[in-house]
Amino acid sequence: MIEAKGLTKYYGNFPAIENVSFDVKSGEVLGFLGPNGSGKTTSMRILTGFMPPTSGNAEIGGYDVVTKSRDARRLIGYLPESVPLYTDMTIRSYLSFMGTLKDMPRAKLRSRIDDVIDHLSLQDYADTYVGRLSKGYRQRVGIAQAILHEPPLLILDEPTIGIDPRQVVETRQIIKGLGGTHTVLISSHVLPEVSMIADRVLIIHEGHVVAMDKMENLSNTLGGNTRVSIEVRGPEKAIEKALLSVDGIQEVVIEEVTGGVVRLQVQGTAGRPVREDIAKTIVDGGWGLYEMNPFGLTLEEIFLRLTTTEQASLDSDDEEESSA
Repeated sequence: MIEAKGLTKYYGNFPAIENVSFDVKSGEVLGFLGPNGSGKTTSMRILTGFMPPTSGNAEIGGYDVVTKSRDARRLIGYLPESVPLYTDMTIRSYLSFMGTLKDMPRAKLRSRIDDVIDHLSLQDYADTYVGRLSKGYRQRVGIAQAILHEPPLLILDEPTIGIDPRQVVETRQIIKGLGGTHTVLISSHVLPEVSMIADRVLIIHEGHVVAMDKMENLSNTLGGNTRVSIEVRGPEKAIEKALLSVDGIQEVVIEEVTGGVVRLQVQGTAGRPVREDIAKTIVDGGWGLYEMNPFGLTLEEIFLRLTTTEQASLDSDDEEESSA
């Protein structure tokens, strides 16, 4: 659905992005992540046809976003970070206005407005002025206009920004429900939300793609050390001491103690299996092993490792050039 090859954009002499290449398959949800100033917004503006790249090209559904911009944009539903809503319109009149701008046939538009209002649970507010809606419901209206013309591709820029936790959960469920029937490219600073929604993540830093893969694969590649979460019934200090004596275990962190049950995180040496030794130690101690699960890096940890490592590498290169 999306194919970008060698996208580069200069603002004067400053490269906002350089040689950015990636693809997104039909029905896939891709998390598009990066720190502020990393090139996310520039990339999205190019994909949505709002600006041309300096070099490289991108296609949406086989249409070049520059030479076939009109055809490409018909395939896109776009939710910008700041949704351009008209506060003096009701939800229904706003969607009617947006459908007209998108050249939707009048007969189809009426039924489609009813469909999206129902799909996004906006029935009770359909004739309410947009200006009277909460931030969360305004976001729903923004999503409604994005899916109104039934585009196969949705590009969502910070869809959960500025809304309360309950509305974040509701918006996440809405976006998750759109996956499969739509291809979704989502940019967000709320990394736990992305990890629950996305099939793959792309991380861009200082204008370059530094990673693109499934979270599980990135975690395995970057994780290094073995990490295990366990729950044990027994005295926490004795359990901690016994586990730290196991060869290959580097760190034991007690997370919670409830009703005599201890939840711990155990970190072992990279490439060394420790679960069998952990189980034996607990059984030998006469304690009850309730649960033991390996776990990988969180998306936040993956993000920080990639962007921080990349920055450190760049700083090191600059220092070497300065001393040369």
